[in-house]
Amino acid sequence: VQAINRIRAISIWIFIVPVVVLNICLLISVNYHLFENTIFSVDQIGRSGFTIPYIDGGVSISRSARTYPTYLIFKPGMIITAILLIQYWLANNKLFKSITNGEVRSNKYFLIFGIGSAIFLILHSVLLGLNFENDFYKFFRRFVLLGFIIFEIIAQTLLVINIIKIKAKIEKLINKNILILKIILVSTLIIVAFLSAPILNSTEYTHFKHALEWNYFLGVVSFYLL
Repeated sequence: VQAINRIRAISIWIFIVPVVVLNICLLISVNYHLFENTIFSVDQIGRSGFTIPYIDGGVSISRSARTYPTYLIFKPGMIITAILLIQYWLANNKLFKSITNGEVRSNKYFLIFGIGSAIFLILHSVLLGLNFENDFYKFFRRFVLLGFIIFEIIAQTLLVINIIKIKAKIEKLINKNILILKIILVSTLIIVAFLSAPILNSTEYTHFKHALEWNYFLGVVSFYLL
């Protein structure tokens, strides 16, 4: 029970930290005029008119987070999130081992992908905002971001599958409705990823893609709120 409570506490912070950080960056980007003539004057590229990007896609996460001064909040915020992710997946792995007595070995895969996603998130945080005008850097930055999303979704999927496998052993410790919500959320994220792939490769639908990335990121971290 103590291990489960620790996992729940970590998972709540995994949701809170990135959501708060991203929306603070958004507020700074939209209210840039409040910082005029101060040491925190917002870079031109990071400025935006009023927008609710979850609905209208008026600004991308990258634009609102990669410039000064928002990267001062975004980078440490995402690194803290990554550290919490590592703790979360290690704690889940330890819990599964104790419940199954090492019988279920597939939990090592959600551990690998979970920690992998955290490493990708750290790399993305470090790379965001660096100005290297070459194709390899741009490709690598996109690769790292895509790696985070793919590894995170795979880790979440494998965790849900493993929970289902040992459901009989933990039925007193887990809320069935929460498990169903996790299954629905992960399934939705996978379906949306496949359906949106052709659109993401297009140079059009900019606002739609921006709205999608804000909502998709919210969906990914919402897994930890459940």
